[in-house]
Amino acid sequence: MHQNIGLKLSRLPRLWRAILDKRLAPLELTQTRWITLYHLWRLGDGQPQCDLARAIGVEAPSLVRTLDQLAEQGLIERCPCDQDRRTKRIFLTPQATPLLQRIDAVVSEARAEMLAGLSDADIAKLDELLTRIEQNGLQLQAREEQEVQ
Repeated sequence: MHQNIGLKLSRLPRLWRAILDKRLAPLELTQTRWITLYHLWRLGDGQPQCDLARAIGVEAPSLVRTLDQLAEQGLIERCPCDQDRRTKRIFLTPQATPLLQRIDAVVSEARAEMLAGLSDADIAKLDELLTRIEQNGLQLQAREEQEVQ
């Protein structure tokens, strides 16, 4: 049983995103674009580009093209940081708000359907367990990185 946990944990995000991608297809946003917008919206305006990349789980240079496309669509603006001119801060434009509200409605509905049959206590416990697994993984990763140095 324990041997299947890693496989299940790796399949769930792909399944979740596949469902969301299909439902968000009418908005004509690629997965990369809607995920970037959604993360920025959840994190709040003015995120440094490198912090946004870290939150999404991509390298900062990989995010640049997506940000260029979102800026071309008029959904975000990149502004230089006052404290560090090398850093760009990302801001949502007013044009992004209705789109993000539609994305949020789709995500909320899918989340409710994916978590159907689970009580609030089940969901809280699941969140607690996933957080513990993530913390263990981060500690393991840090330890292994230290061993390499």
